[in-house]
Amino acid sequence: MRQTALTIRKLVAAGSLVRISRQYGTLLVLCPTLWSLVLASGGKPPLRLLVIFILGTFLMRSAGCAINDIADRRFDGRVERTRSRPLPSGELTTAEAVFIFLSLSALAFILVLFLNRLTILLSFIGMALAVAYPFVKRVSHWPQAVLGMAFGWGAVMAWSAVNNSVGIVPLLIFGANILWSTAYDTIYALMDIEDDLRIGIKSTAILFGDKVYAALAALYWGVAVLLAVAGLFHGAGMIYYAGAVAALIAHLVVVYEVRLNPGTQGAWRGFLLNVWTGALMLAAIIMDAHL
Repeated sequence: MRQTALTIRKLVAAGSLVRISRQYGTLLVLCPTLWSLVLASGGKPPLRLLVIFILGTFLMRSAGCAINDIADRRFDGRVERTRSRPLPSGELTTAEAVFIFLSLSALAFILVLFLNRLTILLSFIGMALAVAYPFVKRVSHWPQAVLGMAFGWGAVMAWSAVNNSVGIVPLLIFGANILWSTAYDTIYALMDIEDDLRIGIKSTAILFGDKVYAALAALYWGVAVLLAVAGLFHGAGMIYYAGAVAALIAHLVVVYEVRLNPGTQGAWRGFLLNVWTGALMLAAIIMDAHL
């Protein structure tokens, strides 16, 4: 019984490590991937590719959470929001977390092996970005941009999986996602800004300072512009552009609401709303391809 209870506690801790009950991060990674996959396939992505990229996104986002907590294990115990995570609380050992990270990464790579050679090669860049992100906050105020690269690389891989090439459209989506992720992760970082300043963690929230809301608006405008240019190169229709405009308006409303409610709850709500704006853009892309 004692061994069974210990196993259950470890499984629960492993689930907490990979944020199994909080899949908003997976959805944020999945959005640019599906934008690109749907565009590349003319609105009719093969079921095989949908399954591979949805499962792969879940696995790599989970692996990313694990490597993030491994890298931050000495910092998380000093931050109110993260001190109860499995590593600082002692529920998991570092070795166990590394095993989980390697296992998830291996499963994701097995899925990639069912894709073409170019996509397999591109996956190594994606892995490097995922591993690099947690360490950037020690040396640069731009970890949010690196997160955007890691989150957006799926768009490049999805395009190559369909076309066996990389063109301007997926690169523009990749760039748009860098700006988008920088924006929503800056909002997320506002929740920890006091703790980050105290322990020496860098972020765009700290870098932007009292100009953070203007910076957020500029980033969201940049997202809309890059998506619009991607639409031009792809030959998208009016529904696509209407979706981009609607997403921009929604993003600017998010900035306004976060500014009106500068506390933790306001930042958390603003961050989560980006899941819906990403879904809005995906819906517009799908409808534009079929109507």
